[in-house]
Amino acid sequence: MLKVIRHVLLVTLLVLGSAFLLYQGFLFWRAMDKLPPGTTIAGVDVAGLTLDAARAAVNDRYFSPVAVFNDQERAAEVLPAEVGFTIDTEGMLVAARAEWEKQEMWRRYAEFVIGLSPQPITVGIVARHDDAALGRQLDMIAGFVDRPAQGPQLLVDTGEIQAGVPGVITDRVVSLQRLRAALYSPDDRAAELTLIDEPAPDWNITVLQDAIENQLASFDGFGAVYILDLQTGEEVRINSDVAVSGLSILKIAIFVEAYRTLVNPPNDYERQLFLDTATASSNHAANLLLHVIAGQDNTYAGAEALTKGMHEMGMVNSFMAIPYDAQVVPSRPSTYTTPANQRTDINTNPDLTMQTTAEDIGYLLGMLYYCARGEGGLLAIYPGEITQDECQAIVDLMVQNVEGNLIRFGVPESDDVRVSHKHGWSFNEHGDAGIVYTPGGDYAIYTLLAQPENDWLMSEYSFPILREISRTAYNYFNPTAPYEGHPLEEQVVNEGMPDIPGVTPPETVDGN
Repeated sequence: MLKVIRHVLLVTLLVLGSAFLLYQGFLFWRAMDKLPPGTTIAGVDVAGLTLDAARAAVNDRYFSPVAVFNDQERAAEVLPAEVGFTIDTEGMLVAARAEWEKQEMWRRYAEFVIGLSPQPITVGIVARHDDAALGRQLDMIAGFVDRPAQGPQLLVDTGEIQAGVPGVITDRVVSLQRLRAALYSPDDRAAELTLIDEPAPDWNITVLQDAIENQLASFDGFGAVYILDLQTGEEVRINSDVAVSGLSILKIAIFVEAYRTLVNPPNDYERQLFLDTATASSNHAANLLLHVIAGQDNTYAGAEALTKGMHEMGMVNSFMAIPYDAQVVPSRPSTYTTPANQRTDINTNPDLTMQTTAEDIGYLLGMLYYCARGEGGLLAIYPGEITQDECQAIVDLMVQNVEGNLIRFGVPESDDVRVSHKHGWSFNEHGDAGIVYTPGGDYAIYTLLAQPENDWLMSEYSFPILREISRTAYNYFNPTAPYEGHPLEEQVVNEGMPDIPGVTPPETVDGN
């Protein structure tokens, strides 16, 4: 009996074992179309999922938006498709399946039956994106987030200084790295912007440049400005390398060249020529100084020698082909070719016979200033031919020019302020150039306004702008004591300026 029971038990166990194995085989067969436990694709747990389900799981993760945060505030979203993001989901699924199928079938079945976890299958991400497009997305987001620092401003109306304001800007490098990391992460789909504190810019010549550019923006025409900080060498350059008419401003070069040519101190006659040229802007007197430069009574030879001297001083865009109020002579050049007048991007229709640039005049004023101090390039170019005293005499000469509508009306009348300048104008060009000595620092300045397309530029229109540019420059160099300007009733508009239609300009006015 016992033997029968044992036999029945054995059979029962065999039947049950077979049934269990058959059932497990059925379950194993049903699991064949699913990814095994421990399978991750691109960091996404896809264990037990069909290929279709795994595909959807991976794509859902990686094509979800990347949230961009600015200090806990959601600032924007980046859509993967907009930055060219693509992921090779099919290739990764194939790789995972191939890794699973590498294992022997019997071993996989045995592990399944006894409940052992198979060896994990990990497939890394295979994806790409357009980094330039991602950078553009970041730039767009930063445009809404950034608060760039604002530099100090010179308030042209009052002359007061508006303090600079610090700001914050997006750290493009670090923030872009964080965006990339979030784009390639299945779980952390958020990127925090990194911001950099940006201190307010220091008070520098850019403040003056910006202020004057704003002033010129209101002028319907062409404006050229050059300002040289005679302490630091910093410059304001606005159309400063554009060819413009020489006007009477070129008489500054005549003063330098005439003094250089003189062997002895000027006699009474020559001193009067200097004075009439500087204070009355006499073209006749200027032409007689050309005789001094030429060493003969030949105005044209003087103009040629003047041009040669200007080029020696580095004023490569300056020349005088025809003297003031003179006619073209077939035997002599009527114009010169310069780098400035060969430009094709801008044309002020300058006088063909006499030209310069704001830079050239500013450069000359700077050399004159330093020469009067016993230093600088003018003494180096002409050793023994021009002296410190002669340069100072030219500076003092131009101080006597009392034309006040231009540079002089932009600075206070004070014993502490001196303006050594030479103005010049034609019917559609008004300008002034000089050295300004102030308590806050000395500077050379050249300003010119022109309406090349018009026959006439009204001084009522141009002079206030020129005066305000001068005042702005003064206030930049004297920020603790800004100048409020002359009362309007003191501002003489038509002094020395033939600005009424039908009135013939006097001889002293540049007609060319």
